[in-house]
Amino acid sequence: MTQEAMRARVRELGNEITRDYRDKDLMVIGILKGAFTFFADLTRAIRLPLQIDFLMVKSQKAKRGQSAKVKVLSDLTEDIKGRHVLIVEDIVDSGRTVEQLMKRLKKRKPSSLEVCALLSKTVRRQIPVKVQYVGFEISDHYVVGYGMDYQQKYRNLPYVGVLDSELREPS
Repeated sequence: MTQEAMRARVRELGNEITRDYRDKDLMVIGILKGAFTFFADLTRAIRLPLQIDFLMVKSQKAKRGQSAKVKVLSDLTEDIKGRHVLIVEDIVDSGRTVEQLMKRLKKRKPSSLEVCALLSKTVRRQIPVKVQYVGFEISDHYVVGYGMDYQQKYRNLPYVGVLDSELREPS
């Protein structure tokens, strides 16, 4: 995915979100660390007064016969009750993380709760989750760059690249 294609799509998403949330009290929540670059660009593309907050989460591998769990490493600092909340994710893969985040945040009684993801891998979806705003649909590849990592590396790439499994280098 080129920088130009990402910039254009982020502008389009910003326009859609601006239209959909006009006259609403919007809170945009970035999921750290992977979404930080997309989140920054997207919030600048939304032409509305809004508030931001962040969640840092870690998906924990499932034990045999159990579902994977999402551990919150750093929680929200703002109250979302009665707010229109948009969760911004880097990538929605199996759907498990988004499903658990949605359940957790719905308990805080927002007026609405939607998801925006830069990337969606529907081919790997195990849980049917609704992603209201999608930047790009991708095939089943491990991607890095634009905030996404492999062992905490490659987040700083200005594009999204497929990680070569043998070389461990983005292509």
